[in-house]
Amino acid sequence: MDMSDAVIVNSSRLKSIVWNDFDRVKKGDTFVAICRHCKKKLSGSSTSGTSHLRNHLIRCQRRSNHGVAQYFSAKDKKKEGSLALVTIDQEQKNDEVLSIVNLRYEQEQIKSEHVAIGSNSLDQRRSQFDLARMIILHNYPLAMVEHVGFKIFVRNLQPLFELVTRNKVEADCMEIYAKEKQKVYEIFDKLPGKISVSADVWTASEDDAAYLSLAAHYIDENWQLKKKNLNFVTIDPSYAEDMHSEVIMNCLMDWDIDRKLFSMIFDSFTSDNIVERIRDRLSQNRFLHCNGQLFDVRCAVDLLNRMAHDALETLCEITQKIRESIRYVKSSEATQATFNELADEVQVETKKCLCIDNPLKWNSTYLMLEAASEYRKVFSCLRDRDPVNMKFLLSDPEWDRLITVTSFLKLFVEVTNVFTRSKYPTANIFFPEICDIHLQLIEWCKNPDEYISSLALKMRKKFEEYWYKCSSGLAVAAMLDPRFKMKLLEYYYPQLYGDSATELIDDVFECIKSLYNEHSMVSPLASSIDQGLDWQASGIPGSGKDSRDRLMGFDKFLHETSQAEGSSSDLDKYLEEPLFPRNVDFNVLNWWKVHTPRYPILSMMARNILGIPISKVAAESRFDTGGRMLNHNWSSLPPTTIQALMCSRDWIRSELES
Repeated sequence: MDMSDAVIVNSSRLKSIVWNDFDRVKKGDTFVAICRHCKKKLSGSSTSGTSHLRNHLIRCQRRSNHGVAQYFSAKDKKKEGSLALVTIDQEQKNDEVLSIVNLRYEQEQIKSEHVAIGSNSLDQRRSQFDLARMIILHNYPLAMVEHVGFKIFVRNLQPLFELVTRNKVEADCMEIYAKEKQKVYEIFDKLPGKISVSADVWTASEDDAAYLSLAAHYIDENWQLKKKNLNFVTIDPSYAEDMHSEVIMNCLMDWDIDRKLFSMIFDSFTSDNIVERIRDRLSQNRFLHCNGQLFDVRCAVDLLNRMAHDALETLCEITQKIRESIRYVKSSEATQATFNELADEVQVETKKCLCIDNPLKWNSTYLMLEAASEYRKVFSCLRDRDPVNMKFLLSDPEWDRLITVTSFLKLFVEVTNVFTRSKYPTANIFFPEICDIHLQLIEWCKNPDEYISSLALKMRKKFEEYWYKCSSGLAVAAMLDPRFKMKLLEYYYPQLYGDSATELIDDVFECIKSLYNEHSMVSPLASSIDQGLDWQASGIPGSGKDSRDRLMGFDKFLHETSQAEGSSSDLDKYLEEPLFPRNVDFNVLNWWKVHTPRYPILSMMARNILGIPISKVAAESRFDTGGRMLNHNWSSLPPTTIQALMCSRDWIRSELES
């Protein structure tokens, strides 16, 4: 609009405070309001009011942000906790379009980071931390704060927020990490029990970088099962094994939890040498219970994944034929219609849908094979009608083998779901499931088909390596379930070992007694008598021979006679009492929380044993055929930043969930 002949209007009727920042100009019969800061032209007609002028001043980038509060209406000021939302007409919107090529922010730097707007406020520092937390929580790239679209969105949403650079948001993330890490330090310092640590290896999608992830698992003072990420450090796969063990030990000592460590959980393929080196270091300081017998724990879900991989590898040719058969059925509507007609003719009862699997999820391959096996008769009929296109159909022996191996996979899927979907994934739930797999492997090895028996022997070898390392820990955890106690061992071991069962059960019980005795020596209850005797012997200055001194001998007599008479221990009382009724929604941690006063020493042992994560695989990746992979948004960042983001994300999520 040409304003060369426009006239500035000074009218006593212009009472609104906004006119301190606008000139009202008349051009012919039209009134225009021109911002004195950015020279923007808006409607100045008396029928337009002044709301759009106030809204512009709040957004105006050339105007200082201080004193913006005066432009909020009284109605807006009453809305505590939220900024006034304004409606911008289309003409105004078009005028305010930002140049994507030359996007500049010229607002004055806010000297005071806390900007008041009427009864509302913008806390610049808090908003920056909220932005950093959002990036941490959702794996967003740090560079998003410099994306044009993000800047436009934030400017229109909250003009008062001073946008930050990528380097600044990275610094904020590091500050959040430092604060959250201090909280975790304090939690560990006050823990009533021991900590188990899981080790996991991650890779990056873009390169061959590898990362070691360590996480702490424990039961807190409220008998809640907790997990906290500790470290996410870069490792070189070419390093010698002693280097890897050294990295782990350094992380444990940095957290000052080496003396609190109860066990470590590794992948089933982790080198025994790495584990031995760590165990030897800790045993030198006598930090481990039972001479480290329960220290080395292998991930149960990882074992199931490896056995499933063996099964699918054996079925490789059969699986490919099934895929080709399904592709042919799905190749045209006519073929699909023919297949459906044949299914009706042979009266197939299943309603499962035929679909191609996702090779990255082995359970999807199982589901494909299971569905195909239920349409076995239909595929045979289709081959009779179209022998040319169905030449890759399975033979009868192949179908039989497929059905047998699919039953193996079905068991692995069911057990994996129990381990990862359990509402209370404590160590006690694993023993019966693992024993059932053990029994099934024994039976599968007896199959007369060498194809099946050789596969079963291959899986059984992996299983027995796991069982050798973990069976004692699993059995102790099962004993600490009041629904089972020693009865579960007495039920399964005769089926597994026959005449040798009694001797092996005795071995487990010796381990239990040894573990109990070690806990009794460090129990506050056990030491209270000794502390009391020491305190009484030392006397109280100026107290003379009071009643405490006179009864000191009685306390000593009571302590000695109770030991001589062999009074029942927590363990004895626990095992003598009846089993707790079995029910689906039983929470063993709640049971021990309630019964801690009755079994003070055994409850300490239960806290440490039940907190062992027999599986360390997250539910969302339980069927993955590959390892954990770092998000590509973060993999190019410096190692210290990656660790800060990964650990902070875990800590913040845990806090939100609780």
